[in-house]
Amino acid sequence: MSPRRIPAATDAVERRETPLTITVDGEPVSGIEGQSIAGILLASGRRAWRSGRSGAPRGVFCGIGACFDCLVTVGPERDVRACRRRARDGDEVRTQARGGGGSEL
Repeated sequence: MSPRRIPAATDAVERRETPLTITVDGEPVSGIEGQSIAGILLASGRRAWRSGRSGAPRGVFCGIGACFDCLVTVGPERDVRACRRRARDGDEVRTQARGGGGSEL
């Protein structure tokens, strides 16, 4: 993956970025179609969106869905791995605390 952006006019694959918006704890956050929820959260500057039993902030740890540090609630579905779930326009994401309530991280 290249760290540089490719101008649309010179993109041989003809990729087109389709913007989307999700809400995270009621706050709109912009992303691009195809990004994971974790990717959108990280790109927006959030490094943590869950808290563990000790109260320590948690976010992405492995990034491949093997651990459970990046769990969020998407709509009615709890315990969604943010690193594995591609964002969909209009997704309503809520952060989680170990006890199951929302978190202010």
